[in-house]
Amino acid sequence: MKQDSKFPKINSILFGFICLFFTTISAQTTTNDFWSYVRFGGGIGLGFSGDYFSGTLAPSAIYRFNPQFAAGVSLNGTYSTRKNYYKATILGGSVLGLFNPIPELQLSVEFEELHVSRKFDNRLLLQNDDYWYPALFVGAGYTISTGRVSTAIGVRYDVLYDRNKSIYGSSWMPFFRIYF
Repeated sequence: MKQDSKFPKINSILFGFICLFFTTISAQTTTNDFWSYVRFGGGIGLGFSGDYFSGTLAPSAIYRFNPQFAAGVSLNGTYSTRKNYYKATILGGSVLGLFNPIPELQLSVEFEELHVSRKFDNRLLLQNDDYWYPALFVGAGYTISTGRVSTAIGVRYDVLYDRNKSIYGSSWMPFFRIYF
């Protein structure tokens, strides 16, 4: 019952954010070139060790409203396996808001929704998990912008972290973002 009470609040915040995003975009596209404010980036992850493999592809795009505010979307696809023990496929997306109160400081909020499909086989127990997992990150980082390229490094915290369901090992995570 507790978990269900989070979703109406999150959905309301998400709906308001999306409405604000599209209202601002439609207002600005009438007088400015839309694509000159769009930045692309993302992440690629690859990990392997002996019988373990993990690969991630996460493209992202943001719209820079002005030097202080940006918002965007991201996709996420991850595949992980450990021979004879574990397999996981994770697909989803997120919406992201960035705020730079000063040029060197980036504050962020990101709502991520991932579909997790995992299979465990540890010879004693066969377990299949198939579920949706939400994450709400708040973060802060140091940023450097040079022309169209913006780079940020920092840390983020998952407010909705659930140790038993999350694909992440901790509610605290470092991040590295680059947009061009």
